[in-house]
Amino acid sequence: MLISVTTLSGYLYCQRKLFLTNVLGLVEIPKEVLVKGSLRHETYDNINKIEEELVKSITKKPTLAALTKKYKTKYTEILKNAIESYAGRLNELNLDQSETFNKILPYFVKESQIRSLNLFNFIEKENLLGEELWQKLTPKIRSEIKIISKNLKLKGIIDQIEVWDNRLVPVELKTGKMPYDGVWPGHRIQLGCYALLLEEKYNSNIRYGYVHYLDHEEKRVISINQFLRQEINDLVKKVQALMVSKEVPALCGNENKCRACGLKDTCSNNTLIQNKLKEIITN
Repeated sequence: MLISVTTLSGYLYCQRKLFLTNVLGLVEIPKEVLVKGSLRHETYDNINKIEEELVKSITKKPTLAALTKKYKTKYTEILKNAIESYAGRLNELNLDQSETFNKILPYFVKESQIRSLNLFNFIEKENLLGEELWQKLTPKIRSEIKIISKNLKLKGIIDQIEVWDNRLVPVELKTGKMPYDGVWPGHRIQLGCYALLLEEKYNSNIRYGYVHYLDHEEKRVISINQFLRQEINDLVKKVQALMVSKEVPALCGNENKCRACGLKDTCSNNTLIQNKLKEIITN
């Protein structure tokens, strides 16, 4: 049984919720924060996909203002297309497309400024353009990379990989609150899993990665050490056991988590849960 990396983080967040969704098949009600988070993830993915084309199109030495405008225009177009593709999901939550666009746009304006400045400085330093500029540019960013490992018993889609000349650095994109220090436990596990998957696939040693908290414009580094590797191995075994269990985990006891949960109305409905469990056992 291959375990999704997000399933491991879900186990740390709430074992009961994971059991209800992954074992009993209950469906969580979509939430505004999740839909907007997915929308931003998709936009980041798409801007990474056009990076090569964008860089190669620079065949004359640009001014910083012109380069920034080029990036901003392209990123704005990509965000508009993403919002159009999410029209149905936004309508279900009564979210206005224009309002959603205006709320999210500043993140990508900032991203366009950062990337255009980095590229401008690289051009000034190396005096390269077009195809040669792209070939020499570091780091290159790959996104939404799907990796499966029968050995690790894991599967997942990595948000971003920074590809340097001599190393790979996994990056996990996250929206929402950021802890005062470090990263949330589930985010740490996710990044660790992606590092292990990358190591096996590319036969390389991953020393660290980042959790990028988009709402706070901050990257937090996570060291990939032996303690994290062992923790992941142990967690995989626990999740595998939960997936074949017929015992419903207890309530998590965290009022903040329960209040924000899309399953809060069914989580305490023991009659419904027991009936669903009987159906699974019978079948």
